[in-house]
Amino acid sequence: MSRMSRALRALLAACLLPLVPACAPGSPDPLVVLGPWTGAEGEAFEAALTRLDDGTGRTYTYEGTRSLRETLVSQLEADTPPDVAILNSIGELTEYARRGRLRPLAAETATRAYRPWAPTLLVDGRLRSFWVPLKVDLKSLVWSREGASGEDPSWCVGLASQATSGWPGTDWVEDILLHQAGPTLYSEWATSRLGWRDPAVRRAWTTWARLLREGPGAPVERSLTTSYEGVSGPGGPRGLLDSPGFDCTHEHQSAFIRYLYAGEDVRVEPSARYLDGRAEYRGAFEVSGDMAAVFSDDPAAQELVERLSGPVGRQRWRAEADPAVRPLFPTTTGLPPTEPVSPVEREIDALLTSRARTLCFDASDVMPPELRDAFHRAVLAFFRDSSEAHLTSLLEQLDTVRVEVDKVSGATRSFRPPEDICASPGG
Repeated sequence: MSRMSRALRALLAACLLPLVPACAPGSPDPLVVLGPWTGAEGEAFEAALTRLDDGTGRTYTYEGTRSLRETLVSQLEADTPPDVAILNSIGELTEYARRGRLRPLAAETATRAYRPWAPTLLVDGRLRSFWVPLKVDLKSLVWSREGASGEDPSWCVGLASQATSGWPGTDWVEDILLHQAGPTLYSEWATSRLGWRDPAVRRAWTTWARLLREGPGAPVERSLTTSYEGVSGPGGPRGLLDSPGFDCTHEHQSAFIRYLYAGEDVRVEPSARYLDGRAEYRGAFEVSGDMAAVFSDDPAAQELVERLSGPVGRQRWRAEADPAVRPLFPTTTGLPPTEPVSPVEREIDALLTSRARTLCFDASDVMPPELRDAFHRAVLAFFRDSSEAHLTSLLEQLDTVRVEVDKVSGATRSFRPPEDICASPGG
């Protein structure tokens, strides 16, 4: 659907109401925001967007989709991009900036675009910020039932996720590498300055295979075909800890999965002690984020992103969201002490904002899309066959993709992708 069609649909719906300013002659089209949130998350964000007074008098149309990359690529090819898009991939955002599709952030918003979520890029010889985090999540977490022993865990693994199947496995490999080799080597690997055949990278893969073999877990094919959300029941996804056919006690998953276990006797803890890592790296955590970028020359798009990334936009968003899907933000102030939150949410927020020493952005989301997708596929293949010979072949293939992609992205000296993807809390 073109932008004109979307805007016309929203305008016609609004004009059914009396005294709507947008129906006045000469009123500008609604700004279109494309994002990854659907269901309860999407409804909360859309409600916050609708009620957000940014002083421009503009209205907004939100389009939420689980097929975000495919939708955005299609819109860009048709030259009908959204005014603002919200993506979780630094690799994709970097590519759009290199191709001149993103607009640099306005000065006020750029002050909130700090590492590890929004490192600066060198584009046309100038260092600039092109996106800002709106919502963030803490990875490097393990979920289990209250009372479950952590001494002999068996692991729940669900790798299916439609077009992005495999990413829960990449999170395992990344988290293990971070805690075994540390943030410096992790950053070099994530930004293609370190090859896939490096011994530290190989060890992360073999450690993952060993950990999964130590408990009953679930049959290989069941893990490959089951969603990371677990098996669906009458009320929707149950979470892997509650899914039939999964004889497991622990789950390695990001903070966002808390919506599946809201109100249950589930505990969360840092993953470091499970990963055969080094003590000096226990304060390192992998994180992810949903970042807003401007694709439009309309000044109102910049003003919208400035408002969404500021305190008023954040307060409105949390107020509109159900407790299980309330967003976490990139700030060192933490949750208000008087705000009613669950113990799990409070624990995650404390780790994210005060107890972590180093935050490193999700490595696969830093990689160029072609390499990230190859990583997803390699994880699925390795899960079926974790033999040494097969792993050698997979790592050689990934290194080949890395080299080929680097030839394209490094073709111009006036562009440099981000390298500073680890930082202390607060940037």
